[in-house]
Amino acid sequence: MSGKGARQGQAQAQARMTGYDRRMYAIMNRREAAPLYATAGRRRVVVVAHMALTALGIACWLYSVLGDERWATFGILGVLLPWCVATGVINGATRGLLELRARALDERQRAEKDRVVTRAHQAMMWLLLGATVAVGCAGLAGFEVEGLIFPVLFSVFVVHWLMPLWMAGLTAADEPVDEADEADEVDGEPVGV
Repeated sequence: MSGKGARQGQAQAQARMTGYDRRMYAIMNRREAAPLYATAGRRRVVVVAHMALTALGIACWLYSVLGDERWATFGILGVLLPWCVATGVINGATRGLLELRARALDERQRAEKDRVVTRAHQAMMWLLLGATVAVGCAGLAGFEVEGLIFPVLFSVFVVHWLMPLWMAGLTAADEPVDEADEADEVDGEPVGV
């Protein structure tokens, strides 16, 4: 799409937005955390950290509910803040692709959102197959699978909920270089330093 067509699409999207949509759009397009997701490598690190924090949160919650371990509740509280920060960084990297309503997105963003959701659902299909085979094999090997069913189902539910966010973070494209920023640099070094 040409620059003029993209601007027209954004103008049409802006005209359809409610006050809530405009506030969410402004929040999701803030650039203060941009250095955290400026490169594909940094985005991958944030997504992997988010996955690890999610796994730790799931484990703590399951220990607190099924194992009646009180310390696990404090583990959940300790994981919550960094998990929220990582979620915000991924949302910033994708410019709120999954958080904004469809009317706040232009055609390119809606197509990207559909692509990300489709990839996430494909990944979840394989994850569900793997979880089913693992629990089935555990049952055939003589393990007591009744105790595994709830933790596995809960974990798969959480991963299903977050997979589109992770997929969006992993597949997000680098931001285009601003011509003004490019003009202020000579041989990769800022002018005036």
